[in-house]
Amino acid sequence: MNAFARRGACPALSTPMQTGDGLLARLNTVAGGLSPKALIGLCESALRHGNSIVEVTARGSIQIRGLTPQSAQALARDVDALEIDVRIGVPVETGPLAGIDAEEIADPRPLANEIRAAIEKAGLSARVGPKVSVVVDGSGRVPMDRISADVRLTACSDMPAWQLAIGGTAASARPLGFIDEAHACAATILILEAIATLGHEARARDLDAQHIAERMFLSGLPAISPTGREKSGLNAGSAFAAPETGESAFQTPVFSLVEEMAGGPERGNLQARPKGTPIATFPLVDGRCALGIGLPFGSMPAENIIALAQGAIALGAAEIRPAPSRALLFPGMNLDACETLRDAATSLGFITEAHDPRLSIASCPGAPACASGRIATRALAERIAAHDADLLDGSFTLHVSGCAKGCAHPAPAGLTLIGHDHDGGAGIALDATARSPEAAVTVISDAQAGMERIAALARRNRRSGETVAACLARLGAGAVTNAFVQG
Repeated sequence: MNAFARRGACPALSTPMQTGDGLLARLNTVAGGLSPKALIGLCESALRHGNSIVEVTARGSIQIRGLTPQSAQALARDVDALEIDVRIGVPVETGPLAGIDAEEIADPRPLANEIRAAIEKAGLSARVGPKVSVVVDGSGRVPMDRISADVRLTACSDMPAWQLAIGGTAASARPLGFIDEAHACAATILILEAIATLGHEARARDLDAQHIAERMFLSGLPAISPTGREKSGLNAGSAFAAPETGESAFQTPVFSLVEEMAGGPERGNLQARPKGTPIATFPLVDGRCALGIGLPFGSMPAENIIALAQGAIALGAAEIRPAPSRALLFPGMNLDACETLRDAATSLGFITEAHDPRLSIASCPGAPACASGRIATRALAERIAAHDADLLDGSFTLHVSGCAKGCAHPAPAGLTLIGHDHDGGAGIALDATARSPEAAVTVISDAQAGMERIAALARRNRRSGETVAACLARLGAGAVTNAFVQG
């Protein structure tokens, strides 16, 4: 393990990436989950070889930070000894409850396995960039809507088919149509081949519909129908059917991506939970349940995860699955066991309520953990969540970044705090990334006080039924920035 991944690539176990706090290695498990004992062993390895912090990413991968070239090799040996199979090549991702979710429309695993085998056979992993990925979503209680992918296949409830889209999340990807399962793998490989022909830096967003249609024609796949589809099924004789005009949503401004969170799920009530969040209790096909808990800012001390995994073993859990949105799922327990483990998770500092304000914050390790960090991001994020929870209603993301690199949230966020200097000063940018030049002209010495002023502004002006995101968008960037800087 002597090659380090460049920034922007995927820091796999074999090619850890250099960061401000050492090397970072990322594990995406083949089976989708780990036994509790394997996760305990991995955390013990993080204690020996890393900085004792274990992370779960927004895409549901496990990260170990603070490695050196020598300790990264030791971590890889430990992973092999623990018999943890790690995925390599083009990621083909399914939901964290794939195949066991009682409310899943279709089991995505057979199609995902077919696509993985076809990618390997075609040698595509070496011909596309490290960020190219595929999502096969069975549309269960924990959908993959917020995970961006170059190819998206989503199970449809009103027909035996998969919706095919390219280049984005469920909201932003371009829909191509609906395809039957017999042709879904071939269509996916064709799109990946088209990306490969454009070069190693290309993504599905660089493709156009005409280019894809031409390749499908040349490959013998039926063309996308221009005449729409019937709700009862696909056009006769065609693998594809185009979506009706206006049927799919496209990208909207950050402050318009409003998903107002209902109150937290009532304890023990499997129905009283917001759809899409992994922080809940879920019914499984075998009559048992899965408990979802979150890691604050995607990060926890390894000792805390070890303690929780030991509790899960005692309660009968045979598997722990990393999940999107920086969570862990514990399937295979009865409802009482889920409640017991949830109480233990709460006492250990995990997120156990779907309305926890920390779920609205993305934060990097910051100072002093990261040499690039200009501010103590996690401490600042915790204070904001504690003092201004009503500002964080789930309608936008607050990104607290230790520096302008913006590692924790590369995409634009509704509000971004960026560390400016080592005395704790920070600037703010709206609907922007941490690299925004706007942040350099809004620097104040007490960012928490600035956020308190923004929260007060929202309280004074928020209309009945209005989200914070909508309120701030209505007030405008000038008013929000002025509140942050001077009140």
